[in-house]
Amino acid sequence: MTANAEKPREFTGRHMLAIILAFFGVVIAVNLTMATLANTSWTGLVVENTYVASQQFNKKAEEGRAQAALGWTGKLTIAWGEVRYGLTDVAGKPVPLHGVKVLFRHPAYEKEDKSVTLAPSSVQEFAAQHMPKDGVWIVEV
Repeated sequence: MTANAEKPREFTGRHMLAIILAFFGVVIAVNLTMATLANTSWTGLVVENTYVASQQFNKKAEEGRAQAALGWTGKLTIAWGEVRYGLTDVAGKPVPLHGVKVLFRHPAYEKEDKSVTLAPSSVQEFAAQHMPKDGVWIVEV
């Protein structure tokens, strides 16, 4: 009886070349995928010009303190596809407003930002038809 003795396969230079090409192929494919995703997603840009924004910060903070000193209370309601806003003074009387604009800013995607102008719906409130998508929003009145 003769046994065919098979030689164990040798690890050759071709095998090493295939391993190196496969390794770097995977690395390059992952890098290209991540670069494409990073390039097409949120930029991370919060303000256009940080220097100008820093110059305006103190002015905006002072305006906020002055408004807080008035004791006005704003009420924003978003329900059933409608945005409503009313502003009352310390005594609970409505503060006369000439126009109300509400800016809905998405924290992650500026493309989702939307400005809504509210129209008078009663003596005390302004309203408009708008329903933001579910999620977290920064609302500026």
